[in-house]
Amino acid sequence: MEAGAAPSYKGFRFPAEAIAHAVWLYHRFPLSYREVEELLLVRGITVSHETIRQWCAHFGPQYAAGLRRRRPRAGDKWHLDEVFIKIDGVRHYLWRAVDQDGDVLDILVQSKRDAKAAKRFLAKLMKKQRRVPRVLVTDKLRSYGVAHRELMRSVEHRSHKGLNNRAENSHQPTRQRERAMKHFRSRRAAQKFLAAFSQISPHFRPRQHLMAASEYRAEMTTRFTTWEQVTDTAGLPAAA
Repeated sequence: MEAGAAPSYKGFRFPAEAIAHAVWLYHRFPLSYREVEELLLVRGITVSHETIRQWCAHFGPQYAAGLRRRRPRAGDKWHLDEVFIKIDGVRHYLWRAVDQDGDVLDILVQSKRDAKAAKRFLAKLMKKQRRVPRVLVTDKLRSYGVAHRELMRSVEHRSHKGLNNRAENSHQPTRQRERAMKHFRSRRAAQKFLAAFSQISPHFRPRQHLMAASEYRAEMTTRFTTWEQVTDTAGLPAAA
């Protein structure tokens, strides 16, 4: 799909609204493909869990890219953190960067958390953001210090575990999703899914505890409108 282009549903037997609804269910809630299949069946949509898996693999990254393009410019204070995940029974590390508003900037699945891995993630992050932050906040992992000195020495680096709750908290939906999925089969599959998940899931998770009920409903209405634009389902009937 070209940058900025609407997703193409050509060649898919089911209507766009059914596909978009299935992808939303899978990325928004800790559900298996079979559970999404059951929820669609209740609404009169008979589709196999394998087809739903194919929809998520094909359209998830496209929808995520569309949401990313519509997001306001990221903040200038970046929080970095890493957490271990299991891939086919082997420990790997999910590196994540968020800004001061909690918006996910990027993620990267790697087998290690040494200086080389930190530099790889920081370089990827700078390339995607096309700039450096005003402040870099990390925990006490020494690998961050090495990467900071070599790649962005001029940037203020605050290394303190207590300052990095923003990034640590952003891992919680991923942990919940990982438990529902049991495990990831490969690093490539984990990277592809988590890259999409890190954009779609937060889109539907505004800070509800900071809003009045009416504000929350209005915000969610706006976010669903954006979702319809991204999935090219605006004006179409909801999945029946």
